[in-house]
Amino acid sequence: MSEQSPRSERTGADVMFDALFEGGSTICFANPGTTELTMVSALARNGKIRSVLSLFEGVCTGAADGYARVSGKVPMTLLHLGPGFANGIANLHNARRAGSRIINLIGDHATWHLEYDAPLTSDIESLASPVSRQVIRMASTGAIAADVDAAFAATCEAEGGAATLVVPTDVIDAAAVGDKAQLVAREWAGTPVDAGVISQARAALDGADDVIVLLGGNALCEAGIRAGAALAAHLGGRLLMEPYPAIVTLGGDLPAVERQAYFPDDVIAQMGSAKVVLAGSRMPISYFGYEGYPSQLVVEENLVRLAGPEHDAVAALEQLCEAFDAATLPVQPAAEPALASGDRDAALTPALVIEELIAQLPEDTIISLEGSTLGGPWLRNAHRARRHRVMTNTGGAIGQGLPCAVGAALAAPESRVVSLQSDGSAQYTLQSLWTMAREKLPVTVIMAANHRYAILQTELTRAEAPLDDTVIAGLTKLDNPRVDWVSLAAGYGVKAIKVTTSGELAAALSEGLALDGPLLIQAELP
Repeated sequence: MSEQSPRSERTGADVMFDALFEGGSTICFANPGTTELTMVSALARNGKIRSVLSLFEGVCTGAADGYARVSGKVPMTLLHLGPGFANGIANLHNARRAGSRIINLIGDHATWHLEYDAPLTSDIESLASPVSRQVIRMASTGAIAADVDAAFAATCEAEGGAATLVVPTDVIDAAAVGDKAQLVAREWAGTPVDAGVISQARAALDGADDVIVLLGGNALCEAGIRAGAALAAHLGGRLLMEPYPAIVTLGGDLPAVERQAYFPDDVIAQMGSAKVVLAGSRMPISYFGYEGYPSQLVVEENLVRLAGPEHDAVAALEQLCEAFDAATLPVQPAAEPALASGDRDAALTPALVIEELIAQLPEDTIISLEGSTLGGPWLRNAHRARRHRVMTNTGGAIGQGLPCAVGAALAAPESRVVSLQSDGSAQYTLQSLWTMAREKLPVTVIMAANHRYAILQTELTRAEAPLDDTVIAGLTKLDNPRVDWVSLAAGYGVKAIKVTTSGELAAALSEGLALDGPLLIQAELP
């Protein structure tokens, strides 16, 4: 068989990637198959878009989510037909809740082949619609650039989100039509809050005895936190943040921000009868429907709806501060975190892990947080650490933490990334370790290895269920067999260390934070 000569003429795929690059998308998280091979070749010819291979589609979508949260830019995913896309939907659900701007490229069969219902044929639109602002099926090679432009526009709707391009092989394989399109990169901008809303908020808060300023979304940056703190201080109230922010800046010289509680009874107690100012956040609701508790945890008459996730919440806060003549709080010098003290031979606990991380965390670190074992303790103490940013699991679909760390490291190569990861949820996307190793990413993973589904045991305890029951234990314990994360990480090319004491953690963390590449620390916890 003679060698096939490389294709010389431009194809629809070349037009598409040129348009995507012009629109501001410069990285593609990919797990391609046969229907995407023309796109793979076009990526090679393009030369300007970085391609990152992942071994599982959920890693692609989670990494794109993390990249979008940290950079504010629009990454791509490249996925193989409907079933491949389906493997990545869970993390696109989280990305939807985070408002992450992503463009999904899903290869599909040639239009003339669809009627034969080949094995990988599926209803891609039905799969993609719940996690996409818009799903666009390409129908004409001549309209590719316009389709890409429409996708970018869709990512800017409301608080932002993903757009999905369904790419049939016959459309993308065809010879390019027309000249290279010139697209202008679109930036997301929050909708300005009407002056009348500011006035209504001021009137609702005038004379209020108890006030909570609840920050969320785009308000969880330095400017939003300082404005929220000034408003709360002026009104004699408290500053809170939504329980699962997409990304929040914490620590250093920033005012401390209390986190909204998780369980409904705790939220009700936390909010009390306060007037709750919603600034970029959704209203407090119960995470699940618990018998005997309302879904809406703050009554409507106590809500002051200043700005939703789709609004420019920072500007709204600043305008409300002006309406109250609330003075900006003086910046307090950040205290240098103290070295962790105590018995270095002490068995590890979540509290000891947090204390050591506070002591060693470098300035401008990005933390990808998944799981309650270390997540709750960290967010309660983050104000004591050096300035950093935290991403959390916005949509509750587990398997987000490790992929988001991958995306964050690629979005901000100058920053160290720390993944605070629970062991149960890590199994959903542990293939992320391979991409960390391949790309030599500066990610330090602290694996909370308690060998159980701790959140389920907490819920069962609240329901007074016996954890030692054979069936319950069999469905919540992960200790038979115990997962060896050191061996798993080594198999993916990531150096790993198992630690059981405070002193061992301190040494491993010091090594990991200085390493030019990834390190996994298996922290054995009760």
